Amino acid sequence: MSRLLEAPAPTGQASFPAATAMVWQGIGHGHLAVAVPGVRLAPGDALVAVELATVCGSDLRTVRGDRTASTPLVLGHEQVGTVVDVARGAKTSSGAKLGIGDRVVWSQTVSCGRCIRCRRGLPQLCLTAQRYGHERMRRGWELSGGFATHVHVRAGTAIVPVPASVPAEVLAPLSCAGATAVAALDAASDVVALCDEVVIVSGAGMLGLVVTALAARAGARVVVSEPRADRRELALAFGADAVTDPAAVSRSGSLKSALHRMGRRGDTVRIAIEASGAGTAVRELVESVDAGGVVVLAGSSVPDGELVLEPAALTSRMLTLRGVDHYTSGQLERAVDFAVECWQSVPLAALVGQVFGLEEASEALAAAAAGGTPRVGIAPYPRFAR
Repeated sequence: MSRLLEAPAPTGQASFPAATAMVWQGIGHGHLAVAVPGVRLAPGDALVAVELATVCGSDLRTVRGDRTASTPLVLGHEQVGTVVDVARGAKTSSGAKLGIGDRVVWSQTVSCGRCIRCRRGLPQLCLTAQRYGHERMRRGWELSGGFATHVHVRAGTAIVPVPASVPAEVLAPLSCAGATAVAALDAASDVVALCDEVVIVSGAGMLGLVVTALAARAGARVVVSEPRADRRELALAFGADAVTDPAAVSRSGSLKSALHRMGRRGDTVRIAIEASGAGTAVRELVESVDAGGVVVLAGSSVPDGELVLEPAALTSRMLTLRGVDHYTSGQLERAVDFAVECWQSVPLAALVGQVFGLEEASEALAAAAAGGTPRVGIAPYPRFAR
């Protein structure tokens, strides 16, 4: 196993000690520490020393074989770090010059900015999109994932500066769950304004909890449906007005009971967010939403069987069904704004449990798969691992 390096101090120099990446070899083969002795930055690129990465559910789906992945691969797309080198033209998402020493988070997607989808405002679905933590390791972009001492952040990535005062545990997950939660509520509020509406959220994982906090902050009354008792308690801490166990009674009966407890007896739900990734929840949410409402699918990232919906279930109540996949740069910026403003009142840091050293990437994935806390961390440097 390669010795992990101390974080290089920002010097403005173009040469650094060899970075190290934990490279996943494929199902059943684990990780191999690979040194990357030199990183060549193209115009607009940056090199970022990783402070903390977190294990997302999509990382777990990759190592389980639930999603197609080309190996060797550096996993990880949720992270926060410090810029240690920049190429000419490197900019933040707002267009400001990116500088050495800037603490940043960045988007999961590298977009071209020129294709028809980018021009339509869908950079996350760029026709030539490449994604951190999902691309086969190759010459010139070896440091393509967060499970490494450094990440080579490429031009076309939305890079957002973050304050030094906010804990890394709060910031790292923003690059996936945090910004996707913003995108999900944007998709809903395009149809029904959030303020004073009842919103049902299916799932109290990382995504569902952030959706809950954001919706509550926007003035909605939130009901969270979650089978795990500990996650239902977390949902209340994140601003849910009521929680339900979908396994205890029928969803409709459970929802009526929750509305009664909230003092909203007789109210109906017009906004539902599916954040669990469970295909079975979609049909139940469609049945729960009243006329003119919207159901947003935000948790489904891999195939989970066929979904059978009666078209009349949508047309007879004029429902809108929307899908969300990733987010725009502006939505990442708003996720950062939310975290900076609310981390002391909303227990975002508590969502990251164990933090492992970089050389323990396989152990971190196993701990995440056990499902204790919504996130498990990986820290390249001993000063942060605990």
